[in-house]
Amino acid sequence: MQENNLTFQAVQAQDVSRTFISKVFMWMAGALILTAITSFFIAANFETVLPYFVNSTGEKLSALFWVTIFAPFLLVLIMSSTVNKLPLSALSIMYIIYSVLMGVSLSFIFLAYELPTIGITFAVTAGTFIIMAVLGFTTKTDLTKFGSLLLMALFGIIIAMVVNIFAGSPTANYIISILGVLIFTGLTAYDVQKLKNYSAQIDEFNNTAGKIALMGALTLYLDFINLFLFLLRIFGRKN
Repeated sequence: MQENNLTFQAVQAQDVSRTFISKVFMWMAGALILTAITSFFIAANFETVLPYFVNSTGEKLSALFWVTIFAPFLLVLIMSSTVNKLPLSALSIMYIIYSVLMGVSLSFIFLAYELPTIGITFAVTAGTFIIMAVLGFTTKTDLTKFGSLLLMALFGIIIAMVVNIFAGSPTANYIISILGVLIFTGLTAYDVQKLKNYSAQIDEFNNTAGKIALMGALTLYLDFINLFLFLLRIFGRKN
């Protein structure tokens, strides 16, 4: 009888884990779809929308442009710092707003890159992401140490990107882009494994589980978007 109970508990734990991971990827997919729709809509109406972001000569950026650029970053900070205080509904609203704002920001890549290039890069990103997500979910290797190193490397390339804004080195930009692809490819596997480990410890009926799923989706969303942008910088042909 005790053996049957243990088997039942193990099966139940696996079901909870699958449900949790499914919620994470549903949240992530929803955000990507919302971002894509917003981005395509803005890109298709650039003539109407662009005057809100730049002046008539195209030389001065408006306040709305800077709000669009920095608001997503601020939303991530707010969500991360208040996740234990705010209800899931409030976090969900901020997550949706964040996805829309990212769509507005990313719409400008249509001015710099050709549509086929963007589509191909997105497909490569999706394929790479799926492979690394499956690897992170199925591997028995503990990726914690690798994750710590990747996070340190991420801070390193952020500093390098800031420095290169002033240096303007094409070679440095190319090296940073390659490192960015490697880092976010690795972080995808690490983050999926981390979420899998979380799923083994949560109560599916606890409101905290919904918050963790949402924040986990945000993490994977950021992995995907950054991987896409770094790949686009390497392979994209500018208009």
